[in-house]
Amino acid sequence: IVPIIGGARLSGKLNKTNIGLLSMFTDDVADEGIEKNNFTVARVNHEFGGRTAIGAVLVNKEELQTDNSYNRTYAIDGKLGLGNKARFSGFYAQSRDPEKADDAHSYKLQYDYQWDNLVMRAAYTEVGEGFNPEVGFLLRSAYRKPEGLILYHLRPKNPDAKVLEYRPHISYRGYWNFEGFQETGFLHIDNHWEYKSGLEFHTGINITREGVVNAFDISEGVTIAPGTYDHVEGQLIFFTNRSKPLSISTRSVIGGSFGGSRYLNSVTLRYRHGDKLNTEVGFQYNKFDLPAGNFSANIFRSALAYSFTPTMYLQGLIQNNSVADLWSVNVRFGWLQRANAGLFVVFNANWQDNDPFNNSIIIK
Repeated sequence: IVPIIGGARLSGKLNKTNIGLLSMFTDDVADEGIEKNNFTVARVNHEFGGRTAIGAVLVNKEELQTDNSYNRTYAIDGKLGLGNKARFSGFYAQSRDPEKADDAHSYKLQYDYQWDNLVMRAAYTEVGEGFNPEVGFLLRSAYRKPEGLILYHLRPKNPDAKVLEYRPHISYRGYWNFEGFQETGFLHIDNHWEYKSGLEFHTGINITREGVVNAFDISEGVTIAPGTYDHVEGQLIFFTNRSKPLSISTRSVIGGSFGGSRYLNSVTLRYRHGDKLNTEVGFQYNKFDLPAGNFSANIFRSALAYSFTPTMYLQGLIQNNSVADLWSVNVRFGWLQRANAGLFVVFNANWQDNDPFNNSIIIK
């Protein structure tokens, strides 16, 4: 736990310019070798006509007790509307620290086209090997990623048809490292069947590739060896009308994984009573049969939200991870006022192997 000394936040809009600033100071933690730090995030974004905008951001971490110890990330981003059908968008970012690593860049270029029933998208992302934003996180680093999507909305003209819309589509994303080795490939071919009753099916086939550079343990005693693993999997998603008081959704995936097979099934039950009570209970089951061994990983989740009034609410979340033998509880009470102000009380509790840890009560 890192103690927060204090900070300040400023946000608002001046005409068509959005401005945001957050700065906070954290205390040192001697036992962990953590120094006093200042964290600052500054953001500005200006909107033009025609779905066009340009912006910039600065994210800075500065150690207060050590000279020349910092980490900064700065970026520019924008979007350019091309008539009513297309838009071009992207960003470019750099990170800086005393190491002054090479290839400390990241950028993305994206083109979107949408007209009538057709949607198309193409994008390219690159994250350099030296890109290191210490404030925040990267889902993965050091890659080149092309991706694309083609989707069509098809609505039957027959007014008596039970199907409201078909959505056939195909998408792809791939990740390559800077040695030219493909680490991930995901080709998705699917169709959504949406009925006028609110019932919906998604049927899809995924053609996958996982390239493993270094061996790793996917579970205790189960090691994935280096190599390239090509597989095919099928998926089926089903859910009933979510506007009804009671609804259910399921997702099933079965296919190959790391030279073996994987079966995933999840189910979520939701209940809503008027505009006051929302609850849901979900369970996800994962079963892997791999050459190096078999294992299962399950997640249980339960959520509740109750509104006493439009400005006063209580929310709760309970989750269990079977692999980590971890139970987590989060309870939040909110009393909203005007101008983004209010009272918030948060309670967090965690148990691992039946031992409590990292429990807290927060009042804001």
